[in-house]
Amino acid sequence: MISYSDFEKVDIRVGTVIEAKLNDKSNKPSIYLVIDFGDKIGEKKTSAQLTKNYLPDELIGKQVAAVINFSPKQIGKMISEVLVLGFPDDTNNPVLVMPSMKISNGGKLF
Repeated sequence: MISYSDFEKVDIRVGTVIEAKLNDKSNKPSIYLVIDFGDKIGEKKTSAQLTKNYLPDELIGKQVAAVINFSPKQIGKMISEVLVLGFPDDTNNPVLVMPSMKISNGGKLF
């Protein structure tokens, strides 16, 4: 078990995908994303193995949930600044966590 204060350390925010393209610098098929988290946080980039359930063009304009306070991580030849969140489908491929209503970019999960 973890305490609520442990949960509060994980900063999960919503942002809007403003750029999405196939990541040809990754060893595994993935999509490079630029996500706008609003004025206070700004734009952050990441790469995620989403190609089984998403086309890059379909993601532009969608809001996604992401952990924004992990240390940057090397993914292939790029540095990922955030971790987008998802659940596994029946074939263990990620389905992104997306709000069902429009949320202001940077909104914090609670």
